[in-house]
Parts: sequence; C-alpha cells; structure tokens
Amino acid sequence: MCELFIKLFHCLLILLYACYVSQTVLSVNGLAKLIKRLDDPYSLEQLKDPRMNASVIRPLVDQYYKLQDVSVVYCLSVNRLQFLKEQANAPHHQSVNITRAILCELVAHRILRRFSEDNPGAAGLLLLANILVAGFDPFQGAPEGVIKENDPALHWAMQKTGGYLRKLPTLEIAIISESKTFLSSSACQRVVNAIYEGRIIYTPSSFIDILPDHYKSKPISLYDPRKAPLLNQYRLIVPRTRNFLEIGQFIVLLVLYILVMTGRDPQTFSIVELVFCIYTAGWVLDQFASILEHGWSVYTQNLWSFLDVTFALIYGIYFVIRMHGIRVHSVEVGQQAMDVLAIGAPFLIPRLAFNLMSENMLFVSLRSMMADFALLTALAVWCFAGFLLSMMWLGDGLHKPVTISKWMLWIWFGLDGTGIPRSVDFHWLLGPILMVTFAFLGNTLFLTILVSMLSNTFAGIVSNASAEIQYRRAVLTLEGVKSDAIFAYQPPFNIAALVFLLPLQFLVSPRWFHKVNVAAVRFLNAPLLLIIGYVERRALWAGSRRNAFQRRRVRGMFGLGDISRGFSLHGDIQAVFDSAPTATTQDEINDTDDLEQEQVDEASGPDRPMLTRTNTAMSTMSRPKSRKDSMAPFGGLKEQLRDLLHDAAESDSDNSTDTGTRLDSLEESIKRIEGLVGRLVQNLIVEEDDRKLTPLEDSDQNLREEAHQ
Repeated sequence: MCELFIKLFHCLLILLYACYVSQTVLSVNGLAKLIKRLDDPYSLEQLKDPRMNASVIRPLVDQYYKLQDVSVVYCLSVNRLQFLKEQANAPHHQSVNITRAILCELVAHRILRRFSEDNPGAAGLLLLANILVAGFDPFQGAPEGVIKENDPALHWAMQKTGGYLRKLPTLEIAIISESKTFLSSSACQRVVNAIYEGRIIYTPSSFIDILPDHYKSKPISLYDPRKAPLLNQYRLIVPRTRNFLEIGQFIVLLVLYILVMTGRDPQTFSIVELVFCIYTAGWVLDQFASILEHGWSVYTQNLWSFLDVTFALIYGIYFVIRMHGIRVHSVEVGQQAMDVLAIGAPFLIPRLAFNLMSENMLFVSLRSMMADFALLTALAVWCFAGFLLSMMWLGDGLHKPVTISKWMLWIWFGLDGTGIPRSVDFHWLLGPILMVTFAFLGNTLFLTILVSMLSNTFAGIVSNASAEIQYRRAVLTLEGVKSDAIFAYQPPFNIAALVFLLPLQFLVSPRWFHKVNVAAVRFLNAPLLLIIGYVERRALWAGSRRNAFQRRRVRGMFGLGDISRGFSLHGDIQAVFDSAPTATTQDEINDTDDLEQEQVDEASGPDRPMLTRTNTAMSTMSRPKSRKDSMAPFGGLKEQLRDLLHDAAESDSDNSTDTGTRLDSLEESIKRIEGLVGRLVQNLIVEEDDRKLTPLEDSDQNLREEAHQ
C-alpha cells in the first residue's frame, strides 16, 4: 500500500510541478482523476512515523531536492492550499484531502530544511529568502493560449510591477493556508527574523497600491548600513521599525481620544477634537492601505485586526453623525455622535496590550476563541429566535419584543428567572413549557457546549504554543513589509500625500514622480530617518565591526535592561555573562584550554593525531554530511564508534606489552589444561569399556554350567 502511495503521489507532484513551472499545464480532469486515487487518510503523527518517513516522505524529499529548483516549495504550498479548498467543498473526501495537505506541508518543510543545511552563511540566507519571499506566478512559463483562457477576472486589482503581474511569495501562501509546521521551522524562522530586523530587503508585490511608486524596485538582497545613504527612506518599511512606529502612532491616537472624551462638549467643535478627527482619518487610511496591500486574508490573521476594524467603523459612524449635527446645528445629534464615540473605548484601550504582549498565549488564543464564540452565539440566536416568535404570538402583543428578549437573555446567562413566572401571561400551559424548555436548552446545553468548545480550542493552541507564536510572528513580518509609498508618510501626512501626489502621478513621468516622492518623504521624516540611521549603525549593526569571537552584549528593550538590573537582587549574575573578559583573563582561558588539550593528547598516545578545533572543523567540512532520519537519529555514530575502537586497539598493541606477555602465558596454561582434560577423557572411556565387558563374561559362564548339567 505504501509503495502504491509513493508512486501515485510521486506522479501527482511531477504533474503539478509541470503545471506551475514548466511549459505545459495539466488538465483539470486528469488531475482530478489522479487525486481521487489517493484515498488513504493519515494524521500528522502517522506521517511522521519512522516507517512512513522512510517509505513515503524521504523518497519524495530526495527526489525533488535533486532538482535544486527554488519553486518546488512554492508548488507544494499551492497544492496544500488547493487541497484545503477541496476539503471544504468535498465532505466525503475530507480526511483524505487533509492528509494530502499535510503531506505537502511536510515535504515542503523537509526540502526547505535541506536547503538550509546545505547552504550555510550569508549566501544560504539569501537563497532561503529567494525561496520564501520571491514572487511566483502560478501560470509562469505556460503558453499564451493557456494564460488567456485563465486570465483573472479582477483585472482592476492586478498591479503591474516591473512589467510583470503581481506574483505571490511562498511565505504568503503558507500564511493563507495556515502551514504552522512549515512556518515554525528553523529555516523559515531564520528568514523571517532577518526580514523583521531589516537584514534582508526587497520590494514586495501588493494587491492594490493607493500611491504606487515602482520606478526603482529593490531585488532580494542583504542590507549593508555602511553602504546605504544616511537618509534612507526604505528603512521606514522595515517590519521592526514599522512596528515601533505603529505603537507610537497608536499611543498618539489613544491620548487624543482620551482628551476628546474627557473634555467632550456636543455644542462646540474644539481644536482638540479637530486634531483628533484629522489624525484618526490618517490612521484609518493607513489601516485601509494595509488591507489592500496583502488582502483581507492576510490582514485578518493579525491578532488586533478585529479591534482596528471595529474602531474604524465606530469612528466612521461618529464622524458622519458629528458632521451632520454641525450642519444642522443640533445639540442632540452632536450628543449622539459623542455617545457613539464613547463605545470605542472597549476596543481602543486593550489594543495597546495586543501590541506590547503579542506573543502572550492569552492574546494568541483569544482570536480563535472569539471566532468560536461568535459562531456558536450566532447559531444560538438563530435557533432561539423561534422561541421569541412563539411567545410574541401567544401573548398577542401583551409584552413588547424587547421585554421578552430581555427575559430570555437573563435566563441565557443565568442572571434572573423573571421570565419563568411571567410565562403564564402568554398561555397558562404552553407559555411555561416554552420558557422552561428554553432555559434547559440555553442555560444548560448551549452554554456547556460553548465552554467545551472554548476549552478544546485553548488546549489545542497551548499544546502547540511555539508553532502558534512563530506563525503570528511570520504574519506580523509579512504584513510589515510594504511596497505602497503611502506607508512612508506618517499620519496625518498620508492624507496630504494622497491629496497632492496621487493627481501628480498622472501629470509627470514615473522618474520625476519618484524624485518628488523621495524628496517629500525625506523632508517630512528627516529627524526620524536620522535616528534610525544612528541606531542601526551604532547599536544594531555594531556586531559586524567587532571580532567574530567576541560576544555582543545583550540589552533589554528600549535600553531599560541595565536600569531594571540595578533593582534586581540577582542582577550581577546576568552582568557576569554580559561583560566581556579582559585580555589577561582571555589569555589564561586559552592557556587552560591548551593544557587540557596536551593532557588529552598524552593520554591518547604519541601516534594518535592531535585533536584541535581547527582539525575538527576541517574534518567536519571534509566529511560528507549524513542525512538524519527518524529511524536512525544518530547519523554517523556507527562510524565514530568503529574509528574509536580501532584507535584504541592500535594504542593497546603499541603501548601495552604486558598484556601480550600475559596472553602468551594464558595460552600455555590453556594448552596444559587441554592435555589434562584429554587424558581424563581417555581414562573414562577405558573404564566404561570394562564395565560393558564384565556382564558378557558372566553370562557366558552360566551357559557353560547349564550345558554340563
């Protein structure tokens, strides 16, 4: 069965690879027939089983890694996304399609790991970046007729960047398909961290650009701050810098919101409220541009996206009502606008905690739990709407629908049972039956189901906490890389850029528009760019100018680690490891290492080669790399033990002469013992023969006596 599975899936991946990369495209019907033959469901743990790994996973990884093509990982990620879509549309093949999706993710993970292991250093990091963030077109290399037949319908959403249509990177496909095992791998996180810190720079593709400026497109490369200009506007879109800027923007928004609400006056439109309206409009524009940058699917993967969208809707309603109140000079309408703005506090205040503690398990699990809660609550409201209609019709207008809904809501949460004694107002028999049935179903059954669902969701997330955190980190990094020029302008200057630069784009050439845009960005962000350049050159990138063997001192966030350490009772312990050893101490450590090495060499014998760090490193580089497998996790251990025993035998034969003499004496003793045993055996044989002959002679004598008588 496993052999059939290997062959079928091998053919499937070959055909899919040809579909997405080569010059031919596989027909949909042929692909569907081939997929239907894969009907064995497996879980992730079963696919990681040693036997399954040796018979299915590893052959596929070996086969496709030999191609040395960076698009193989992209093809596997696209296949996973397609299998997940088919799983939602074909319930009878749900488990099988999930297995195919898991297998694609697992093979992509192993191939990416091999690329990382075989390509170390800066060149390997650049190769991994090309695998994960370089854009690929699903119909790349296909004939013109196939491209025209499958031309996307949303032509207005396709942006041309450097003459090519928008291409999706592998990292974005993995985020959309929620490939958490793939994204949590060390190779993927290596690239994600490099992009987040700004060590890898590139111009990403976007869904829609509000203010496009693609005159100069940066390829995927490693950033060198010593070669970059001092006022480098591209550093404003680095995810780490972008994260700090967004936190600062939100703090300003929160302060303005509190000032407006504490001094609210529906009769007058104050200066503080005017500044709040303008700044919040720029902040909403920034959020809207983020949605258009990578699409709604990626934007909603962020932990605080639902808070931002909800507050943006509240602000929009407030702004419309407030402007209408000012136009008609109505205090009541202005008060309604302030009331609407007041309900934004539950969404605005916790948002800062999501930014500062984004990797806390409570916030990581809150998004999934909120989705389950909203789904079950909507189903409950839908189901219990029938009880509300029945009571309304039985009461025949005796109680308002709002009053009946209030009684049912109190019973739902177990707060008050007023609706049960008042149910006789609807009908002396049917009213209590309906209300008691609702109490049993709502307060007992549905709440129990809700608690169980939320508990299972939280337990599942906690059991895979590391993958969940690294998945959110990848989402934050991908969303932080921006290509739209509107993100280079901080709110509320992005509104001015939209008003003045967007019409200018249709009046001048792309080259002159790029010049005007760069000049405006550098002028408005000059102090910020100077600070970023100073920090990157002095603190973040100082390690490149230091000795390769010197430990860089680890500092806390915002440089507060040294201050907090002074108030800690055990701060000196960390200070010992942070401080670099002096020259004298380093010489003593080196002398101690040399002395220990000499002792080891003397104990191992004169003919044994000296084992130094240099020799070890050279032997490691010269030795071919052995593949680690779950069936044999200690790759190369067998050869190491054989070499060790061989060296020990040679050492004993050269230096242990007493052992040889003792062995010779033992041999002679064994020979003497063998001779004694041989003579003893011969004596035993002779005695046995004598005992056998004696009874025969006695019987012969008896026969003679009988014959004589």
